[in-house]
Amino acid sequence: MNTALCFIRRLNALTIKEFRQIARDSSSIMIGLVLPCVLIFIFGFGLSLDVNDIPIAVVMEKASPSARSILSGLNGSRYFSPRWVSSMHEAELLMHNHDVSAILRTGNDFDRLMQQGRGEIQLILHGTDSTTANLIQQFCTAAIGVSVQKELDRKGNLGRMTMSWAANLQPKIWFNEASTSTWYLVPGLIVIVMTLVGAFLTALVMAREWERGTLESLFVTPAGRAEILLSKIIPYFLMGMGGLLLCLAASRWIFEVPMRGSLLLIMLSSALYLVVALGMGLIISSVTRSQFLACQAALMISFLPTVMLSGFLFDLRSIPAIARVAGSILPATYYMEILKTLFLAGDNMSIIIKNNAALAGYAVLLLATAVRFIRKTLD
Repeated sequence: MNTALCFIRRLNALTIKEFRQIARDSSSIMIGLVLPCVLIFIFGFGLSLDVNDIPIAVVMEKASPSARSILSGLNGSRYFSPRWVSSMHEAELLMHNHDVSAILRTGNDFDRLMQQGRGEIQLILHGTDSTTANLIQQFCTAAIGVSVQKELDRKGNLGRMTMSWAANLQPKIWFNEASTSTWYLVPGLIVIVMTLVGAFLTALVMAREWERGTLESLFVTPAGRAEILLSKIIPYFLMGMGGLLLCLAASRWIFEVPMRGSLLLIMLSSALYLVVALGMGLIISSVTRSQFLACQAALMISFLPTVMLSGFLFDLRSIPAIARVAGSILPATYYMEILKTLFLAGDNMSIIIKNNAALAGYAVLLLATAVRFIRKTLD
């Protein structure tokens, strides 16, 4: 009992010391609270994206010659990776799991309507990335137009005499009815903010203490490694969650991004990712022990990969395989998918559980490694 009480007292004293140090250090407050607001405004208002390579489900309710002829052009296009499915239910499952970005569907009476010039092909777009959705619509319109023209050319004079033969695309957007890139970008910005507060800020602050020698005074106290580690994590964890609340408020009331999933799931997933980011920061600072090196390492290991390879700027399915593998290693990739799903698609528990399980594994691994690196020696 006395041991537990001493542990709590030491942890409380160390944590209070960290809070006081943060209060005296204006740069920590700027990075933890002001920078999130600046980033969310700058990127939210000023960034727009383009992507390539599109996975798309194709459903022919009746595999008629006309339908096959019109849709076969997708196979030869570098813009599409079509997945031919047998039912709309199967296609909807792929869409809900974000295995495809769109669904193309022809009905049972497609042939008859084609002959009357009223042929319709339904296009359902996954709107969590409005840029991709708009490109899909443009590419599908162009591809179907080329297929129709080829079929008319093949028919020759008969085709020119029956110019009513036509197919029209009927687009419909899921998950982003506003069709705006802001809805797609803001959840990704929250991931970047949490990475900055967690990994970047923690790495710099810990490295600064190594340089100034303030950690040496802790080494001569009875405080153990776990107590020192927790005292470093708690203040920046709370600061990170404060930055998250500011971002959520801005996304809801300034950018009007919908929050279709559970707020509790967003908070819990964010807290788990923040622990992962803090673990990364602690490891970086323990290895480098220099502010300059810690800054460079945090930039190269956490911030830049999060921006470039987590799915924030590019659909990971459209980038080279080696970059896609690198992106799949990043914890931010899993958190990115969680937030975009919770914001725009809702509580898709299969995606949420799978990605949170990956983050939990990273949290255990990184914190265990951090404890191993933080030794009460000056070596």
